[in-house]
Amino acid sequence: MLRQPLLLIHLLSIISWLGGMFFAYFCLRPAAVETLDPPSRLKLWLATFARFLPYMAIAVTLALISGVTMLLSVGFQAAPVGWHIMFTLGLVMAGVYLYIYLRLFPQLRRHCAAASWQEAAQALGAIRRFVAINLALGVFVVIAAVSAR
Repeated sequence: MLRQPLLLIHLLSIISWLGGMFFAYFCLRPAAVETLDPPSRLKLWLATFARFLPYMAIAVTLALISGVTMLLSVGFQAAPVGWHIMFTLGLVMAGVYLYIYLRLFPQLRRHCAAASWQEAAQALGAIRRFVAINLALGVFVVIAAVSAR
């Protein structure tokens, strides 16, 4: 009975996380490059991440808690291989998220506040690369999810 609410929480968290990264990477980023000068673009990203990253802290936490709870309810030994892949990649993705949120985002904020646009652009470039990594990992997580038996 607890499985359905846990699965719902898990899926909504993952949809939010992957969907947000997809939107940022493939929609917002090209539009910002196309229409804004570099300082304005960096300020837009700073404001966007200031809103997005705290929401994703909730989503990542809920995804991990719900995933681990469902995994433990079955037991590690009895869980399908796909669940183990999801769990492992989910932990890696959470680590990448934490690196972005706790290391790279503060750098972006600090450099934007100082109007150090070159350094801010480097921080944003690093965030972009790690978001791309997490998106790719997320695709593998979804593949593992649908192929788990």
